[in-house]
Amino acid sequence: MSTGHTATVFGATGFLGRYIVHRLASRGCTVVVPFREEMAKRHLKVTGDLGRVVFMEYDLRNTPSLEESVRHSDIVYNLVGRDYPTKNFDLEDVNVEGAERIAEAVAKYDIDRFIHMSSYNADKNSSSAFYRTKGRGEEVVRNIFPETTIVRPAPVFGFEDKLLHKLAGQANLFTSNHMQERFWPVHSIDIGSALAVMAEDDSTAAETYELYGPKNYSMAEIAAMVDREIIKHRRHINLPPRVLKRVSDLYNKLIWWSQTCADKVEREFIDQKIDPKAKTFKDLGIEPAEIANFTFYYLQGYRSSSFYDLPPATEREKREEKKYFHVIDDQ
Repeated sequence: MSTGHTATVFGATGFLGRYIVHRLASRGCTVVVPFREEMAKRHLKVTGDLGRVVFMEYDLRNTPSLEESVRHSDIVYNLVGRDYPTKNFDLEDVNVEGAERIAEAVAKYDIDRFIHMSSYNADKNSSSAFYRTKGRGEEVVRNIFPETTIVRPAPVFGFEDKLLHKLAGQANLFTSNHMQERFWPVHSIDIGSALAVMAEDDSTAAETYELYGPKNYSMAEIAAMVDREIIKHRRHINLPPRVLKRVSDLYNKLIWWSQTCADKVEREFIDQKIDPKAKTFKDLGIEPAEIANFTFYYLQGYRSSSFYDLPPATEREKREEKKYFHVIDDQ
């Protein structure tokens, strides 16, 4: 059954895009997916019935292509974001100027709902360029389209995340703050559910939402959790920030795929801060999931064949405890 809505999802080919596209398309919405690379969009073809997901090629610097992508929609999501610079786009290009162009297109066609994905710790005065540009991006879109709903997700975990999989992989070797950064990890499926609710709830317009998980962790605590689940020990070497920033900056310029950059090192020293004035999952009627309940499902593939079929770490730990319950010396 069709809901009658047409939604444009910029950034749908990224990590979170598939979760909201699937929810919208499965409810009968017509979903417009602007894309840049042909191969990056193919997994979205099967997220809805035939004809429900429509693809349009666009360029973030090409205003007519942005306007063409939104002109027939009544809901627009901006999930476009970049946390590292490239030779074609720096953080300012994507997080501020790109968001500005999309907001101008939304305002031109007077779209009913505009939902803008920002980031936790977004602050135009931050020492991190990523947080700084995200903060400026929020300010820009609100000035252009005051009814914008701003979403600030915490670090996200899921099947395609950059949190659990990064810690479980072998490439995550160097750190600079002894992995002491603290945050509330949030499940990608919960973010998708929240974005879908916002599309249908007009009371979310002009509001800011901080979406985060139920428990606060340090990166070191999550790394230990990952090691227990994959039954391996991943080594992490701490380097002075001045050294690691220079190495990361050079590494980012030499390779084209995302690994690290100087600004990511800076973010290791910034804990997540929650805006007390912002709304949360509770205001959307959603109970966020706990990361410890999902590490087995997302990380089982990192185990060696010898341990692949073992139960989750929590179940193994319970079994170990039970071994000693019957040992009672009553003599």
